[in-house]
Amino acid sequence: MLRHVVMFKFVDGVDDATIGAIGAGLDALPAAIPAIRAYHHGRDIGINAANFDYVVVADFDDEEGYLSYRDDPTHRSFIDEHITGTVGDRAAVQYRVDP
Repeated sequence: MLRHVVMFKFVDGVDDATIGAIGAGLDALPAAIPAIRAYHHGRDIGINAANFDYVVVADFDDEEGYLSYRDDPTHRSFIDEHITGTVGDRAAVQYRVDP
């Protein structure tokens, strides 16, 4: 199994409504992209000041599944509509996990 973790720091001025729309858009992706096996996301709860603002954790059977998700038109559209312009910093990693 392959796990993809991506973290975002929002630009100044991103409001709760925008973050809510991002969450709603992320909620819709698993139904639209069959390669997703598990999908979790959420806002940082603010315990540590230097943390990123938001995280997405997604599981796939293998690299092919991840690449299918990465390049899927629905996912790309979500990024264009909700992430571009709202995120100032992004970090991501993909790693293997035992099923």
